[in-house]
Amino acid sequence: MPLPVSPLAPARFPDLPAIPGVRFAARACAVRYTTGRPDVALMALDPGATVAGVFTRSRTAAAPVDWCREALRQGGGRARAILVNAGNANAFTGKRGDKAAADEVEAVAAALGCTHHEVLLASTGVIGEPLPAERITRHVDALAAELSDAPEAWEPAARAIMTTDTFPKGASVSAEIDGTRVTFAGIAKGSGMIQPDMATMLAFAFTDAAIPAATLQALLQEAADRTFNCITVDGDTSTSDTLLLAATGRAGNPAVEDPADPRLADVRRALDALLGDLARQVVRDGEGAQKFITIRVTGAEDARAARRIGLSIGNSPLVKTAIAGEDANWGRVVMAVGKAGERADRDRLAIAVGGVTIARDGEAVPDYDETPVAAHMQGREIDIAVDVGIGDGAATVWTCDLTHGYIDINADYRS
Repeated sequence: MPLPVSPLAPARFPDLPAIPGVRFAARACAVRYTTGRPDVALMALDPGATVAGVFTRSRTAAAPVDWCREALRQGGGRARAILVNAGNANAFTGKRGDKAAADEVEAVAAALGCTHHEVLLASTGVIGEPLPAERITRHVDALAAELSDAPEAWEPAARAIMTTDTFPKGASVSAEIDGTRVTFAGIAKGSGMIQPDMATMLAFAFTDAAIPAATLQALLQEAADRTFNCITVDGDTSTSDTLLLAATGRAGNPAVEDPADPRLADVRRALDALLGDLARQVVRDGEGAQKFITIRVTGAEDARAARRIGLSIGNSPLVKTAIAGEDANWGRVVMAVGKAGERADRDRLAIAVGGVTIARDGEAVPDYDETPVAAHMQGREIDIAVDVGIGDGAATVWTCDLTHGYIDINADYRS
């Protein structure tokens, strides 16, 4: 039975523009689901497209992650296809997992007439179960025949990569390079096992800009650090985390080699906007989530320290359950700041909830009015601000509350 849609979900899937040089297809291949739901997506790129990727730091990474790393190295940052399946992570599956990935690559390369290293893979779902690759490979020719560049093709692809997600996730934004308008759009999936420390569980972004592979890689790494690396649902990092960004070059802009070139400033802004939107949608679909939480940390030693403190707060089960219970228990925030391992001045610490300062100079604000704070805690959007009184470092982290729904979803995940 499908999970009820998150109360934090957007009203509908956005209208995403066609990206010249990108086509999509999705099919029900019964990888795990027997209800006829689409569970495989093929994303095809025109010849000449460049690609960049960042992946999980898990030491038990899935076979598709290993393949993508090698393909990007061997292929020189060029790609023609991305094949994605849901329902099975092809992780901790040993040599059988490698063989399944190789079979998928072989089928896609043959169908699209490209080299093996131009085919990238991603899988998401149950860990430790062999991937029935034949259920996918027998559909590859049909997927290739059904590829479409119509804007309507985005949503079926976004739905095909979902697991415990309750809604498909998409976003788009435009930018300029040297006066040429370029477009960025992407889809993502993720709901649980989310503290990426690199990207999210799965995300695929595309642009018609002409950007060399090495430049694209640098831009993507920086943007992921400011967006996906600042979200958490449960503090767990997936074996399968994959974020890919492909550039088709069809916009015709002059290529810019140096990632620091001022002509790419608007591209950096656009990537932050695109990936930030997708990352926050992942949090809004957190398993069992009822509240979306923004944590702003200031006064830290540097930005890295601020983010680590923010994630310590965002990952605390005590903080998250207090918010689920609509209790502004700022003592739990103090605890989470202290355990982060970063410098903080206890006697200069300040905490605000919903814009109301409730602790300052290391103690509770005398006689503060709790009425607006209590009202804020009853809403869907919760804002927490913490100043640790050390320096100028700042970061924003996004998370969600922890409810019994998280237990229900994960207790039944394999059944």
